[in-house]
Amino acid sequence: MYQENIVLCGASSYEQKYYFNQDFSTLPQSIQDELQVLCVLYTEDVGGVLILEFDEEGSLQFRVESLEADARFDEIGSVLKIKQIRQEKEELLQSLETYYQVFFLNEEWEGTEL
Repeated sequence: MYQENIVLCGASSYEQKYYFNQDFSTLPQSIQDELQVLCVLYTEDVGGVLILEFDEEGSLQFRVESLEADARFDEIGSVLKIKQIRQEKEELLQSLETYYQVFFLNEEWEGTEL
């Protein structure tokens, strides 16, 4: 079992870069594209860095970082944006958690479809 959180993807408004962990390259390209749009739009809206990572139980976590001197970063907007993403992308996020739990944590899958 993994000892620390495993990064799925992330984006930085500081470097204007997107990162996707190639360990997840078996995800359909459409899902990879949707994750990229999600991360980049988040950093364009509120600034800072957004990292999507799986914790040791396989839950997808949103980790946000910002420079202390970053006056552009909107902390309240960040919380609201993540809440909005979790609501609008609930099905995608649950599917990603199931994918990770089955293929990376070798848990048994009890659903009917991914």
